[in-house]
Amino acid sequence: MSAPVIVEATAKQTATLIFMHGLGDTGHGWSSALAAIRPPFMKVICPTAPTQPVSLNAGFRMPSWFDLKTLDISGPEDEPGIQAARDNVHGMIQKEISAGIPANRIVLGGFSQGGALALYSALTYDQPLAGVVALSCWLPLHKKFPGAKLNSEDVPIFQAHGDYDPVVPYKFGQLSASLLKSFMKNVTFKTYSGLSHSSSDDEMDDVKNFITLIMLFSIAGHNQ
Repeated sequence: MSAPVIVEATAKQTATLIFMHGLGDTGHGWSSALAAIRPPFMKVICPTAPTQPVSLNAGFRMPSWFDLKTLDISGPEDEPGIQAARDNVHGMIQKEISAGIPANRIVLGGFSQGGALALYSALTYDQPLAGVVALSCWLPLHKKFPGAKLNSEDVPIFQAHGDYDPVVPYKFGQLSASLLKSFMKNVTFKTYSGLSHSSSDDEMDDVKNFITLIMLFSIAGHNQ
């Protein structure tokens, strides 16, 4: 796997955002947009997925966190691939903790396939994280929840989706949010009217506000 794109904190680092890109993208795809909205004390890590064949795209090789067989909510999933990718994310979290950033000051985020990985990785991590930013995505291996959940039910989740998304259906995001709300206490699902499978200035403003808020909570001793 190629080295992640890292945007260092501009003040003393006390928090980290690890953000996973969507299918076929790289860490460079999100680093600038995230650098523009993160607080000065937050380091941003944008890893690039390994290049591998993707069944959904006729076996074509591209950066992908795990194999995608279909984008149907009840379709088959690449469970070993999802779990291997999750282990990789947990390793990145552990590296930050070893460098002195506590788990409750680490945010996981991602877009599309990367957002799916962020959700799964956060829920199956055994220490409370600061929060999750899940954009235009879904909860993978959803039938395993809430049983597979190892994290605190208090971890804040900000899920966002455009209602004109032709790639990951809006309904898929809604269903994932409904399931998450059944076993997590702090889930926000925000709809962006007319937005397709992409981000927008409004959405990025909301992500900025969410990160600012959860950072205040973690300083106040929330999520300890």
